[in-house]
Amino acid sequence: MATPATPVVDDARVVFPASVQQGALVIGKVPAASRVRHAGRDLRVTGYGSVAFGVARDQSGPVHVEVTSRDGRARTIEIEVTPRDWPIERVNGVPGKTVKPPPAIAARIAREQAAVSAARTRDDARTGFAQHFVRPVEGRISGRFGNQRIYNGTPGAAHSGMDIAAPNGTPVKAPASGVVTFADDLYLTGGTILLDHGHGVSSNFLHLSRMDVRVGDVVEQGQVIGAVGATGRATGPHLHWGMNWFDVRVDPLLVLERQ
Repeated sequence: MATPATPVVDDARVVFPASVQQGALVIGKVPAASRVRHAGRDLRVTGYGSVAFGVARDQSGPVHVEVTSRDGRARTIEIEVTPRDWPIERVNGVPGKTVKPPPAIAARIAREQAAVSAARTRDDARTGFAQHFVRPVEGRISGRFGNQRIYNGTPGAAHSGMDIAAPNGTPVKAPASGVVTFADDLYLTGGTILLDHGHGVSSNFLHLSRMDVRVGDVVEQGQVIGAVGATGRATGPHLHWGMNWFDVRVDPLLVLERQ
C-alpha cells in the first residue's frame, strides 16, 4: 500500500488526510461542536471532535468536507482519492440457485437485503469506530474487497468485503465494540451478523456456522460473536468480513492498515 500523504491541517484543529484510497474509511478531527457536512449529510461529531465517513470503491476525483466551527467560521477540505486496480476473481462450484435464483428465491433475497440495508441506516453516538480495529479471525485472505466476481462463469457484483479462510467452527471476535443490529440466517449469506460501531460505521460477518449474539446485544472488542462456517453462497469455510459507512462499502483491510 502507498505511504499515507501528509495530513491536511487547518488552524491546528481541523485534521484530515490529504489523500485516501478508494474504499477507505476516513477519520477526521475538528473543533468540538463543529458542524461537518459530506456528500449532502451532516456528520455526527464526537465530544472530542472526531468524525468518520466512507469513500466508495468507484469514487473518482477529490471528495469535499465542509466544516463550520462554533464561531461560524467555515472552510472546505479537499481530499484526493487514489484509484485502485480491481482484479477479476472467478469463483466456481457455488450452488446454481444462488447465482441465477428462481423468482420465489429472488424475492426472498430482495426482502433479506432490504432488512440488512435498513439496519445500516443507524447513526448511533457510540465510538467503537474510532478504536484500533483487530482481525475477527486469523487466516489467509482468500478474497479481497472490490474485486470483480464471476460466479460459475456468470458476472456478479464486486466483492463487498474481505474473505478470511479458517476452519469451520473457528471463533469470530468483534473487531471493535458495538451493538448487534441484525442477526439471522439468510439465503445468500447464511448466518449473518451486523455490528454497529457508531457514526454510521458497521461491520458484517457472513457465512457463520453459529451466532452467539442477538439483536440489541452490546459487545466489546474481542468478544466472541459467532463461528466460521460455509452457510449460504460459499464453497468452503471462511469468514466474509465487510464494513460499511451507511450504504457505502469500505475495505476492512484498509481500516486495519490505517492503525
